[in-house]
Amino acid sequence: MKLTSYIASDGRESCGIVTGSVDQPEGIIDLGERFRSLRELLADPEGLAFARSQAHGEANVSFADARLLPVIPDPSKIFCVGVNFASHVKETGREMPAKPMIFLRFAESQVGANQPMLCPKVSDQFDYEGELAVIIGKRCRYVPEDEALDYVAGYSCYNDGSVRDWQRHTQQFSPGKNFVETGAFGPWMVTRDEIADVSALSMKTRLNGQEVQAATLDDLIFDVPALVSYCSSFITLQPGDVIICGTTGGVGAFHKPPLWMKEGDTVEVEISGIGILRNSIAKEAPDFAIL
Repeated sequence: MKLTSYIASDGRESCGIVTGSVDQPEGIIDLGERFRSLRELLADPEGLAFARSQAHGEANVSFADARLLPVIPDPSKIFCVGVNFASHVKETGREMPAKPMIFLRFAESQVGANQPMLCPKVSDQFDYEGELAVIIGKRCRYVPEDEALDYVAGYSCYNDGSVRDWQRHTQQFSPGKNFVETGAFGPWMVTRDEIADVSALSMKTRLNGQEVQAATLDDLIFDVPALVSYCSSFITLQPGDVIICGTTGGVGAFHKPPLWMKEGDTVEVEISGIGILRNSIAKEAPDFAIL
């Protein structure tokens, strides 16, 4: 089952079930009358079961006409994992990490699929990072690794757009990872029961049609169960929380010369069995400000 968040024709935020295949989505069965958001659906102990009971109904929203939001528009927590693919560790010249490197994103830094990612006016070093997003489905704390997948609702694609010069101001990554509308999340969540072995999935990133990243998820240093267990040890995970698992080798910063995303580009993150997250790149206006 594929679940998404979107803006309905009457302007309200809603969530629903995507009909059609991963390769050819057709419509959305709206669930907005019962759930105000996908996060609320996941927080309801009967939410996923109710959604499954509706999954064979008629779509009442055209997928092509829906304005997609980040899969979880309002997560209470977004955990990002740095240098978590062996190939990315190699290209950075770092040593293999002993523990997951965790930093945080804020919800307002995200956009949905098919929406422009925004290169900030203060930098031209806007980089792509194709990643797997893990969405938590049940409240948990101190979860053993061998039970961790029981608390996962599903998976999605993520582009952890990174403003490299701001990321490197200090040893703390957060400024370069939290500019407005620099991270993309979507187009939907595929529920965990649809993915037999997440480590067997392949992930690719394309910039203007050119493949720039490619890996299988068995290259993760800390896999999904390890990350859920680790994060749940220092804080209680809630339904709708998101763990972004890290990117593979091939990021633009290590191309020679560097390969930055720029206005007019199109970037795609594809994960087998999940789908394709596609976004254009726009440049923040010189007078951009939020007052």
